[in-house]
Amino acid sequence: MLRFAGIVRDMFSRLYCLLAGWVLVLGPAYAASPELPKALRPNVVLIFVDDLGYGDLTCYGNTTIKTPHLDRLAKEGQRWTSFYSSGSTCVPSRTGLMSGRHPALIGKRKLSAAPEKLMPAMFKRQGYATAIFGKWHLAGYPKDFTQSPMHPLECGFDYHFGTPGSNDVPPPLGKRQTREVFDHCTKFSFPVPLIRGRKVVEHPTNQELLTRRYTAEAVKWIRTPRDKPFFLYLAHNMPHAPIFASKKFQGSSDGGRYGDVIEEIDWSVGRVMAALKLAKLDTNTLVIFTSDNGPWSMFGPHGGTAGPLRGEKGTSWEGGYRVPGIFHWPGKIKPATVPGMAANLDLYATFATLTGGQQPQELSGYQSLDLTETLLRGKPSPRTQWLFSGSAIAFRSGDYKIHLSTKDRSSNPDTRQREPATQHATPLLFNLSRDLGERTDLSARHPEIIQRLQTELKKF
Repeated sequence: MLRFAGIVRDMFSRLYCLLAGWVLVLGPAYAASPELPKALRPNVVLIFVDDLGYGDLTCYGNTTIKTPHLDRLAKEGQRWTSFYSSGSTCVPSRTGLMSGRHPALIGKRKLSAAPEKLMPAMFKRQGYATAIFGKWHLAGYPKDFTQSPMHPLECGFDYHFGTPGSNDVPPPLGKRQTREVFDHCTKFSFPVPLIRGRKVVEHPTNQELLTRRYTAEAVKWIRTPRDKPFFLYLAHNMPHAPIFASKKFQGSSDGGRYGDVIEEIDWSVGRVMAALKLAKLDTNTLVIFTSDNGPWSMFGPHGGTAGPLRGEKGTSWEGGYRVPGIFHWPGKIKPATVPGMAANLDLYATFATLTGGQQPQELSGYQSLDLTETLLRGKPSPRTQWLFSGSAIAFRSGDYKIHLSTKDRSSNPDTRQREPATQHATPLLFNLSRDLGERTDLSARHPEIIQRLQTELKKF
């Protein structure tokens, strides 16, 4: 009996060694999938521009505006072709970005109830230095922004330099933000304050210098020696109307005044990348470039283009939400074009994984999905659905998208009167894999797909 037991033990021992050997030979595809290395803790530079359209960059099909630095970033990293903003306008998009919460699903507990749960605070808890240069737009427009409980310094940033919100608020005295005003305004027409920390340094600020100033501040901050990783949020006001470029870029682009602005932003990206390389930080820095929503095309030369997409800022069409999404990290992210779906609110979970931070999953509307497997291993994106909310409602699942309501622009550009959305008793249906421009309504042919998406929408 003892001899039999010994034989059995020997058999199991041989079997274990054989299996272990096969695991080593076949690798992780056949073994239990190992977790990503915990807390890689890279520096993170998030470049977030305002109202830049899907078709405004050369690497996304523009043939008149030259963007060599962004093109290089896209070529060396991942260029996402189905990357969404969290909203089709400024505040909802930034709400999703900074909280990981879908702006339509937040409910009564607003961001101000838990500023310590916002992205910069998460970075700070993980020992990161944090800075914002540019537009904040999560504190509204209080009488005294410097004392707001939603000031960036109250939300996890160590350093702040920028504007409270958009560069068109407040408007010139007695006027509204109309096409005519944008046509004739000067760099000082809009009394927008420029603030460093809790001190107003210029009022009104010279809007021709905003991009250049933010860039100089970002480069200086990158070059500052520190013994900890950093999170740098470079949130350009441009190309939100009114649009301005510094004198060096005025009249330099074949894309007109708007092209001047985009090419200066591209220059800014080049300066930031050069600063990282000079400081020998480039190989340990994740750089992301994206836009807060689609272009404000209704303002003609003051807005950009969504390229092949229908719609613009303030609409639920692809042109209102789908924006450039570029991820760059030498040695970690391999060059690729990623067709998978993602949204800017997914950056929260992604950054939490990379830094070892905690996600506020207990908060209503938290929808952030971790993209690290896609970024670092080339696996399919975890996101397969998206809710387009606001004044018009749509929902996407896989290739198909339904529109419960639609509008073609946010308001009348000449009066700024809001325009109502068209409600659809039977939702419009489009197959984005075959009809990116959302021109062929399939609702009459596929009621079963509409029903499936409506069911998924209720569960989203």
